[in-house]
Amino acid sequence: MRTKTDVIGWDIGGAHLKAAWLNSAGEVVAVYQEPCHLWQGLDKLEKALTDILLQIPKQTVQHVITMSGELVDLFSSRAEGVTEIIALSQRVLGQQTLLVYAGRQGFIAGLNISAQDIDNIASANWLASASYVASQLNQGLFIDIGSTTTDILIFQNQHADVLGYTDFQRLGSGELVYTGIVRTAVMAVSQSVRFAGKEVGVMSEYFASMADIYRLTKELNEQHDQNETADGQAKTELASARRLARMIGCDAEDFPLAQWQQLAYSIREQQLCRILTACETQILRAKPGNIKQLIGAGVGRFLAKEIAKRLGLAYVDFDSLFQAPEQTSAMQIADCAPAVAVAYLAIEDACISNIC
Repeated sequence: MRTKTDVIGWDIGGAHLKAAWLNSAGEVVAVYQEPCHLWQGLDKLEKALTDILLQIPKQTVQHVITMSGELVDLFSSRAEGVTEIIALSQRVLGQQTLLVYAGRQGFIAGLNISAQDIDNIASANWLASASYVASQLNQGLFIDIGSTTTDILIFQNQHADVLGYTDFQRLGSGELVYTGIVRTAVMAVSQSVRFAGKEVGVMSEYFASMADIYRLTKELNEQHDQNETADGQAKTELASARRLARMIGCDAEDFPLAQWQQLAYSIREQQLCRILTACETQILRAKPGNIKQLIGAGVGRFLAKEIAKRLGLAYVDFDSLFQAPEQTSAMQIADCAPAVAVAYLAIEDACISNIC
């Protein structure tokens, strides 16, 4: 049963806040992203929420949230994180009937959350995206490659076929790979590289991030990099080459820029192969020949498109699963998949008309 109210879906992460405005017909009106370094304090989340609210015309809307930010070390436990995030969101959004996405439980009114709901609420944003995709397509492999993490899930018979639900379970099942295209440190992706004709070890120092790698490969959308660089310096190709050079004990001037770009492609390949291997592991769980398409989401879905080609799967972009006006902002629907998905699921859920 559809609601007649527009819905704002919020995906509250540890580094970014994303939001999606959907009208009552389920069409995407706009998507938003603001930096939100939640580990530095709840005031960061309050500011990000306020900044996005200022961009949304004042009208009656239903707010619904999902999250992964409860894991940041600002909080002593995930339970504290979930509780604090809900309380702050309720205050800033000014809505007593705030809905919270609780994964397998569906939606729960913010005021009705109990201790037993915490595990289903914590880091359930991926399930909103996977559930939406599964409802639209019969079978396939869903990959959301973000700035920090990668979700890899199969869905069959219009249902997400998952092994794990918590971060711990999903790290064990391989459905969560903790690697992304912006914030991930280069040292977390590569321990050695082939460079200048020899195998060279990579320093275990936070000298460069994967944003530097994809800036050098010219695949990074600068609007997606809302974080400071490792050295606090410029976000230019030369500055990225300088940071990457430090990873192997060099200065950027020691070799031509083309060689640093070549090194970036080498590290890119290591990250891509890690994700590809995880995809193959999930595909093996399905009936042979049952997975024929890959649905890509996230700011790093250009890698998902390449993985689809290597696996011999048809590629479907998450953007194509929604109706929306022509995109005029740097952020696209697929960049904010959980926020868009959770808003749509709320519109479809009968509970939104009679807050549960």
